[in-house]
Amino acid sequence: MGLPLEKKSTNAQIKERFDHDVERFSNLETGQQAVIDAPLMLELISDLAGKIVPHARTLLDIGCGAGNNTIKILRRTPGLDCDLLDLSDRMLERAAERVRAEQVGTVRTFCGDFRELDLPEGHYDLIVAAAVLHHLRDEADWQRAFDKIHALLAPGGALFVSDMFFHDDPQVHAAMWARYGEYLCRLGGETYRDKVFAYIEAEDSPRGLTFQIERLRAAGFRQIDVLHKNSCFGAYVAIK
Repeated sequence: MGLPLEKKSTNAQIKERFDHDVERFSNLETGQQAVIDAPLMLELISDLAGKIVPHARTLLDIGCGAGNNTIKILRRTPGLDCDLLDLSDRMLERAAERVRAEQVGTVRTFCGDFRELDLPEGHYDLIVAAAVLHHLRDEADWQRAFDKIHALLAPGGALFVSDMFFHDDPQVHAAMWARYGEYLCRLGGETYRDKVFAYIEAEDSPRGLTFQIERLRAAGFRQIDVLHKNSCFGAYVAIK
């Protein structure tokens, strides 16, 4: 995207938009419609979380939104102690309400930026980050984020990410971006496509899948597997 990183939306501006978008993020069946294959990625992550970390007892949901990922995981791996984290207090309130209705252990909420909050190191068996890491900015910011996530995970713990990915080759990126535009037009027409593209331009700074795998390995993750990739969206798991 053409907007310089320093001109992208601040945390306060991102929070304000999400404060007014709680209902859209509360649909467990569709997930986020603007995300290609959101329901499939929800299903893959919820199915694999308990299989990859069968001893899991603790979960951190970074950028939890209204709680969809945690709820889906709890329905396959019940009884987890869950820490929910988001910039939006309104999202957190809805997420906590919905998660507590599941078969769950202790539920705690943290309002703020995970890079700045004091969270327990070596504590979490599972960490999930859905459509949130694309708000990271320069390369150093991405590395610090992955370093912190690695530190928060218990040995053998797993990070599950589903997100938007850009592409290094301009021709590949143009082709994938065009496919995404066509998808958005099928959902809501050109006006909807332009609206989504506008807030991506203002808020987001996604990086490529290869870039993220390299940063994950630098942080110390021992195994990374790609779970799904379609156009500009995908999911992966990284194991400590």
